[in-house]
Amino acid sequence: MPIAKAQPGNTLLNPSNHALIMIDHQSQMAFATKSIDPVQLRNNTALVAKAAKEFKVATILTTVAEKSFSGPMFDEIKSVFPEHDVIDRTTMNTWEDARIADRVNSFGKDKIVFAGLWTSVCIVGPVLSALDQGFEAYVITDASGDVSDEAHERAIERMILQGARPMTSLQYLLELQRDWARSETYNETVATSIAHGGGYGLGLIYAKTMFNASEAH
Repeated sequence: MPIAKAQPGNTLLNPSNHALIMIDHQSQMAFATKSIDPVQLRNNTALVAKAAKEFKVATILTTVAEKSFSGPMFDEIKSVFPEHDVIDRTTMNTWEDARIADRVNSFGKDKIVFAGLWTSVCIVGPVLSALDQGFEAYVITDASGDVSDEAHERAIERMILQGARPMTSLQYLLELQRDWARSETYNETVATSIAHGGGYGLGLIYAKTMFNASEAH
């Protein structure tokens, strides 16, 4: 008979047990992305970047052929990490770049969260490679996109079949917060939710304006 304990499950993310890799959120890749509206995509990447910055998550930013073809990383990400070193690659599979492997190994995390364009190329390659090498892989599905719904969905399906764990951008933020009594990150989590959380953010504005409500009480 299992015994219930007031503690989180081992597969839940917290700020210190994982690394985040944001891959190829670039204009050239976004032009052909049809599975998600580009405005929503940019909003969701901002949410993920702000969550990672707020909770001090070990983060890797990477682009492909930035200067010669694909353009710079979305400003929604770069503005959050203005001094962050962005690794520019030639490989379609991020995991095949030795600099990425070195950075992952330096973090010493067995859980890796991925987000990027396109799902079927930029994300499938590193996720399947990481899983094959014994890492736990999580994919933020709404901070990724593809040339069609079919391409995006089949890519997600393929990764899930190999053990990847799908999640959304807002889920990522709230999973890191996880307890509204964590006052040191409460205000920033609420601010990020209001700015990028869609209807949930509107609800927060309403509750705090009309009732001065607070989830921690």
